[in-house]
Amino acid sequence: MTDKLTQMIAEKGYLLADGATGTNLFNLGLQAGDPPEFWNTDEPDKIRALYQGSVSAGSDIFLTNSFGGNASRLKLHNAQARAYELSKVAAELGREVADKAGRQVLVAGSIGPTGEIMGAAGWLSHESAVEMFQETAQGLMDGGADVLWVETISAPEEYMAAAEAIANIGAPWVGTMSFDTAGRTMMGVTSEDMAEMVKGMENGPVAFGANCGVGASDLLRTIHGFADKADRPVVAKGNAGIPKYVEGHIHYDGTPEVMAQYALLARNVGAAVIGGCCGTMPVHLRAMREALDSQPKGEKPSLEEITEAMGGFSSVSDGTGDGPKPERTRRGKRG
Repeated sequence: MTDKLTQMIAEKGYLLADGATGTNLFNLGLQAGDPPEFWNTDEPDKIRALYQGSVSAGSDIFLTNSFGGNASRLKLHNAQARAYELSKVAAELGREVADKAGRQVLVAGSIGPTGEIMGAAGWLSHESAVEMFQETAQGLMDGGADVLWVETISAPEEYMAAAEAIANIGAPWVGTMSFDTAGRTMMGVTSEDMAEMVKGMENGPVAFGANCGVGASDLLRTIHGFADKADRPVVAKGNAGIPKYVEGHIHYDGTPEVMAQYALLARNVGAAVIGGCCGTMPVHLRAMREALDSQPKGEKPSLEEITEAMGGFSSVSDGTGDGPKPERTRRGKRG
């Protein structure tokens, strides 16, 4: 049976995902250091407002407020026993909002990294990671999520553990990694590595891609690296520009116009699910929706064309060794 995400992509050609969770919750009053997941039970109306902001801006799919809803992350707040509960409520609130949208909107159950290190250099075992991921995944599906969404992963070992956990409960899933270290993830994975890893997975995702990272240019370069190697839909969720410290808080400098251009480029590069990550607010999503709906898909841009439109890359190479890349250039002001 085809999962809802794959079916919706087949029907529409591309989907608009949501934007940031943290940025928008801070705008609603969340304080630095406070676990966002506690708001699922303590401030449910604000979580509904978070979801509604994306839906009202035109998103076809939004992620739940459960990024840190695993036992390892919640242990930092003495709440490791609440992983299932908080994840389930996150999805239940999302289901409420999606079902009232008046159109098909998918609820994606967000699953972030454990925050622990796996592999030979780490201390988190595969079995423990699978157990934690499965608890969160089960809560999200029991709460009504349409699909699970593993995001901001750096290590292949953690990606594989999440895949096994989700396979244990028989759910469809999407999996993205963050390529924030000279075109690689923090643990050294390149776009080529990820594409090959996904192809070889027994319990692989229905779609894969990149989220967060450095900025829109770098993320588009990563998607460019996926394009000719992907055997399933690709996801692009880039940050709204570059973070800057302004008057006591972090501000992302990407304007709605810049994010609209990013959305068009992401689709032209080959992404089927396009959204924003850090700094992306409903005003950005509305501009992205309008641009995608009003302009036809164009030719795949070259890396040079990406830098011309979005600014230079943060590193000369994307880590794959596929030949020369444009020299590092970054405009003083984006957009």
